Amino acid sequence: MRKASFEDMNCSIARALEVIGEWWTLLILRDAFLGITRFEDWTERLCIARNMLSTRLDTLVEAGVMERQVYDEARDRADYVLTDKGRALWPVLVTIRQWGDDWIFGEGEEPLRFEHRDCGEVTHPHLVCDKCGEQLHNRSFRNVPGPGFTEDWPYRPKHTR
Repeated sequence: MRKASFEDMNCSIARALEVIGEWWTLLILRDAFLGITRFEDWTERLCIARNMLSTRLDTLVEAGVMERQVYDEARDRADYVLTDKGRALWPVLVTIRQWGDDWIFGEGEEPLRFEHRDCGEVTHPHLVCDKCGEQLHNRSFRNVPGPGFTEDWPYRPKHTR
């Protein structure tokens, strides 16, 4: 069953969900960041139906998140690799993972941890302001209309001063 489409909404979150909002897609991307590139490896790791995986990979390729690189033309075999657009999703998956570590598993029960290669310490990624370096929280910034904002936007920011 097809969900309602968000492709006409003037909202970055809604439009992004058109590409990455299906839960299998996030698991495919997780595995891609872990180095998985082959169809058979995804079917084995995720126990996902072949038709479902094919549909998800096609969506990611069509959206420019992954590209299909044929390595065996005779058998129509290809690697699916992240593009720059796909690699830009890394902070999204890291943030979801951190939320799961904090709120699902809890401290000391994390399935995996991030170890910073440069200093060798276990770290907890967080968002920072690209101008001043201060850590960002939901109350440390406000939404203001951007260049793509239109007056008919249904989700007008509460505070626009």
